[in-house]
Amino acid sequence: MTTLHNFFFNVYPYICLAVFFMGSLARFDRDQYTWKSDSSQLLRKGQLRWGSNLFHIGILFLFGGHTVGLLTPHFVYEPFITAGQKQMIAVTAGGIAGFICFIGLTLLLHRRLFDDRIRLTSHRTDLGILIILWVQLVLGLVTLPFSIGHSDGQAMLQLSGWAQGIVTFRPDASLLAGLDWVYLVHLVLGMTIFLIFPFSRLVHVWSGFGTLAYLARPYQVVRSRRLGLAQRSDAHTRGPNA
Repeated sequence: MTTLHNFFFNVYPYICLAVFFMGSLARFDRDQYTWKSDSSQLLRKGQLRWGSNLFHIGILFLFGGHTVGLLTPHFVYEPFITAGQKQMIAVTAGGIAGFICFIGLTLLLHRRLFDDRIRLTSHRTDLGILIILWVQLVLGLVTLPFSIGHSDGQAMLQLSGWAQGIVTFRPDASLLAGLDWVYLVHLVLGMTIFLIFPFSRLVHVWSGFGTLAYLARPYQVVRSRRLGLAQRSDAHTRGPNA
């Protein structure tokens, strides 16, 4: 195991996670007016509607699938399905979601690059993050044939074992030894996305998760303006001793 391999898969994940959390907190505290996803819907909304919907549907499914798939211990699902069966389920479901996401992201990227008005109003970081996400998605799709070639589920066990070690603060880069290059590049670029997350428009993802708090929020009492004026008028008529 080389020094570079050890750095990327033992040390780099914690650098990315530290910047991800602390950078997001600092941006929310210091630059709340930039905490948004700049919309260009007024300039051209037809392609945006299809691209945005397909991209978000696909990316949310992929994010949830990666999180559950990588962080679920093997013993939890072992009584029901084998590692190989789980990997084939992940390949099938992930392939469908990845293809949907690819279409949506390609539409968004094409719109940013080839519509003159939108390109002129786009920040360099907007284009940069779309290109990085597109490359990462392509790498993810490229892993599918490799995963089919490892139908015994061994590659999935290596990846999940490494990811669970990162979360439990027991990193072990040796678990990734022998994996095909595309998995390793996919992991490094994925961690890099977490690293640049606080400095891009991706921060609006936090607001999406934050809306879940509305489910537990107490109900609000809403009064019409006419009712409020009538109540104040009645109180004034009766006087303080009424």
